[in-house]
Amino acid sequence: MPVSPDMAEDLAAAVSSLYEQAELALIERITGALAAGLDSPLWAELKLAAVGNLRTAIEEIIAVLQADAAGAIHQAVADAYERGQQAAIAELGALATGPALAAAEALPAAAAVDRLAAALVQETGPAHLRMLRTGLDVYRQVIAEASSAPLLGAQTRRQAAARALAKFADKGVTGFVDRRSRGWNLTSYVEMATRSAVGRAAVQAHTDRLAAAGVELVVVSDAPEECDRCKPWEGRILRREGPSGAGVVEMEHATEDGRTVRVRVAGSLPEARAAGLLHPNCRHSVSIYLPGLTRPRPKPPSRASYEQTQQQRYFERQVRAWKRRAAAAVDDTARRQATARAREYQGRIRELVAQTGLPRKSHREQIGAAR
Repeated sequence: MPVSPDMAEDLAAAVSSLYEQAELALIERITGALAAGLDSPLWAELKLAAVGNLRTAIEEIIAVLQADAAGAIHQAVADAYERGQQAAIAELGALATGPALAAAEALPAAAAVDRLAAALVQETGPAHLRMLRTGLDVYRQVIAEASSAPLLGAQTRRQAAARALAKFADKGVTGFVDRRSRGWNLTSYVEMATRSAVGRAAVQAHTDRLAAAGVELVVVSDAPEECDRCKPWEGRILRREGPSGAGVVEMEHATEDGRTVRVRVAGSLPEARAAGLLHPNCRHSVSIYLPGLTRPRPKPPSRASYEQTQQQRYFERQVRAWKRRAAAAVDDTARRQATARAREYQGRIRELVAQTGLPRKSHREQIGAAR
């Protein structure tokens, strides 16, 4: 059975949902604290005096998040690793002889899972401090903007507060930078990091199991709706590990003793992954390659272009953004308008999936209820 990061997508969603819930709780807590008594002439003084209460409330949100996220991360990585192992066992079971048969059993996974989970916990750890800092900064910024607006004659205090909170809801908790120097907000960053980690766990488990069976080569699928980073590797044969670079190698036939076959190898799996193969959202998979036996598989028909799949992702982000805007609304009118915009983008998603046949992934349109 081929292995792909996509096989662990639902596991990543379980983790990123916790952070989205926490971010929503943060937005709602700040909005509620600022909206109370907004028309009072002493509003700014009262709000600044209550900043300690807000800090305590945010710290409570973070404490719950930390406790939940650590367990969820470990479980997601463990489940992904198990899926990768089972995928390899299914492939090795087709051989059912000699070393392959002996190796077609689950390897002890605790050490590998603990290592991968610890790396993800460390990577997402700064998010918790960032939530506290951003929450307090936004709270003070809204107070400053809402207090100065009437003096400038440009807006009422309520309008200024609503504008500042809407800006925060649009951006969320920001300031996260990945290895490619791209900026992310909290939920998107955690989702990206978790999808990378669980996808990596599934692929590593698969290759660990193949290594135990003495399998040296894997083959990349030819997937529809591919991106430019993955396209050069489609249908290529790769070394499971080892040196980079293409070449022709002599390999023993998978089932015929004493017979060798020539195999054109495009490089190594680590080389291909470093170039972008098997990135989060990648539709490609890798599977066992048996010299002399494995034959190329036909490419599945494309349901849509790569650009259309990215358009769907954009619409999903807009749905979530407008739902966050509704959570940050200081009055019912603004809340209804934001909800209407969210539904508008959901309508665009329905039209796109009906036109292309792409699957609708409703969980990508949801934000969790604040706890």
